[in-house]
Amino acid sequence: MSYAADKDRGIVRLQSHHSVADTVDRLEALLKERGVIVFARIDFSGDAAKAGLTMRPEQLLIFGNPKAGTALMQAAPIAGLDLPLKALVWEDSSGSIWVAYNEAQYLIRRHDLLPALGANLSAVIPIIERAAQ
Repeated sequence: MSYAADKDRGIVRLQSHHSVADTVDRLEALLKERGVIVFARIDFSGDAAKAGLTMRPEQLLIFGNPKAGTALMQAAPIAGLDLPLKALVWEDSSGSIWVAYNEAQYLIRRHDLLPALGANLSAVIPIIERAAQ
């Protein structure tokens, strides 16, 4: 699996071995298996096509767990700007598929949260990684 991180912006990217739709399907199924709520799936490229525009495949999955996220928002209500969590999946110009998400420690720093709350955010990382494998 290929990883790329942009620590200044808190974005982690990893390469998927599946199409955009299959990667999002896999992630959605894995999250639901673990009791994580999937709030929305946005098909940016599908919406673009409906508007008569073209773009490479790109979808966003929005998900979370109130047991994990509530503690973050109790500590810093503004953390709600970054919650629920999101994973963006897209195809680049060379046909490679990528998954991006916000790095847990970046969100901890951004909202000045206690480091221990990072576990609430990072619990889904292995699930995202598995979906891309």
